[in-house]
Amino acid sequence: MTPQEIEKRIVRYGDLQPCKTAFIDAHTPGSDQKENFTIIGGGVSESPDQHVHIGVPHGFNIGAAGQPPKCRNSLHDHHTAEAFFVLSGRWRFFWGRWGSAGEVVLEEGDIFNIPTGIFRGFENIGTDYGMIMAILGGDDAGGGVMWAPQVIEDAADHGLVLGEDGKLYDTKRQQRLPDGVNPMPLMSEEELAKRPEPTTAEVLPNHVARYWDMVALSDKAPCKVIGETGLLKDKPGFEVDFITRASATDTKHSHDRPSVLMPVKGHWRVDWDGGSATIAPGDTMSVPEGLAHSAVPSMTGEAALYHIVGTEDPAGPSWTGN
Repeated sequence: MTPQEIEKRIVRYGDLQPCKTAFIDAHTPGSDQKENFTIIGGGVSESPDQHVHIGVPHGFNIGAAGQPPKCRNSLHDHHTAEAFFVLSGRWRFFWGRWGSAGEVVLEEGDIFNIPTGIFRGFENIGTDYGMIMAILGGDDAGGGVMWAPQVIEDAADHGLVLGEDGKLYDTKRQQRLPDGVNPMPLMSEEELAKRPEPTTAEVLPNHVARYWDMVALSDKAPCKVIGETGLLKDKPGFEVDFITRASATDTKHSHDRPSVLMPVKGHWRVDWDGGSATIAPGDTMSVPEGLAHSAVPSMTGEAALYHIVGTEDPAGPSWTGN
């Protein structure tokens, strides 16, 4: 492929187009400054204002959330995997019916493969604008977002109503639910009672991987982070590897489906027959299926990269080994 064709599959950090009205809590104080980015795939945005940067199906979605300090993302859940890694800033993740079952603080490069079936939220607790990158299982990213009942109730007080069609209606802009479309029903107490409330001690060992541990583990070969044999054992329909300067190689390889390269630290040169491109932290590169390529650091200094590729495993609930 030509460099021009490949460049169309690279989303540069500086070219990301945010949406501030992506979700039902867009007017809620404390959440009204968050920005949502849909990088690869349709994502789970409830707003027609959301810009999709790359629409090519990968078997998973790539997105991002950017937030200033003290801005949070409300409690929600998905039917498929939701994995985050911190690109910049310091973030607190919390989970449970009321967000009080457990919590963890993540720093740059750390990754959290959040188990399905529990409400989760996050907030920027750093001192500057921060960004977290997201991987969502399935081409339809799980078919939408399930919100904790209090989030839907709070949003209504600020003029936003979510229809059962999954679309957001802003009464402040004189928008009304179309005929035949009812508001999204709240989860029943019976449904809520079935949801687990895992403790921090149960979640951290199985779902969180720290940047410097992955750096150490990738000294000879890429570190398998998410996968059946990964640090975080799961089969969400994709696998995630972590590569550093020590484990990068200029030997070209290819995959039978599109793969994604997402630098965390340093600049990386991606070579293929006929061209090359350099990507940096915050950039997302979609490598076409069947294209032999390599990725190595292009400058001295610290260098780390996340690599994501789809698998034949169906996207769905977290895999437990059964």
